[in-house]
Amino acid sequence: MSETSDKKVLSIQSTVVFGNVGNKSAAFPLQLHGYDVSTINSVQFSNHTGYGKWKGQVLDAQEVTDLFDGLRINNLLNFSHVLTGYIGSESFLKTVGDAVKEMKSRNPGLKYVCDPVMGDNGKLYVSEALVPVYRTEIVEQADVITPNQFELEQLTQLPVETEEQAFNAMNKLHERGVGTVVLSSSNLGDKDIMLCLASIRQDGISKRFRIKIPIIPAIFVGTGDLFAASLLTWMDKEHDFKVALEKTVSVVQHVIKKTYERAIAFAGPENKPTPAHLELQLVNCKTDIENPCVIFEAEEI
Repeated sequence: MSETSDKKVLSIQSTVVFGNVGNKSAAFPLQLHGYDVSTINSVQFSNHTGYGKWKGQVLDAQEVTDLFDGLRINNLLNFSHVLTGYIGSESFLKTVGDAVKEMKSRNPGLKYVCDPVMGDNGKLYVSEALVPVYRTEIVEQADVITPNQFELEQLTQLPVETEEQAFNAMNKLHERGVGTVVLSSSNLGDKDIMLCLASIRQDGISKRFRIKIPIIPAIFVGTGDLFAASLLTWMDKEHDFKVALEKTVSVVQHVIKKTYERAIAFAGPENKPTPAHLELQLVNCKTDIENPCVIFEAEEI
């Protein structure tokens, strides 16, 4: 008899030895909320690449195929959710897409949350070969997608330079079968404000939301991974998507704020915080992750 798929998440993304990005940023928050998290690490590095120097290993398509084969022969492909983040290989991504399709055939209730990590600020940091795979195999399987502004453009081949264009692009993904699209970050606000936009379509009816977030002047790594994991959690726990979105954004902002305050305290007010200073303080934010105080309200548009 196979084990129940209730509250079991398969998270497929990068990991690091030191710091909190990829699976290190996603698994801990999910576990705090009672999810049994299984991880496949697309890469394992000593630290994130923002340090400028790193060492480690990259999993290839055959190696991830072997892992799926091992799960399959032991009847362990029974998950309630799949979460994907950074994947650096076209063949690896195709293998993941095939596996998600297989798992959905076994469990039609499975939810796939995809953070389509491809690039930012107008630049790809994965091979161009991954983009059409995301546009086809992955979009066709995803229930929830959390792109940034640049990634939304890549997924839809539409410009996203205004709020209206962003929602037009989201509609294109809805038409492909994606129920929920959240633009996790964008420069569509003014210089001091980042906009998070969201669109959810159920039974042919769409709802749109906007959250305005003050920009903190620092570069944080792993926030997208934390965002996607938190969205999975709160969409699963809350019946009201607006509340789920507000709690997700609030989790990330609580973590960023405490991380920044700690970084400034360690670096000193006259010095620029280092990447090590700015590693996300997940453990120190345990209470905020479990039960966030909502600090930014979502406006329904």
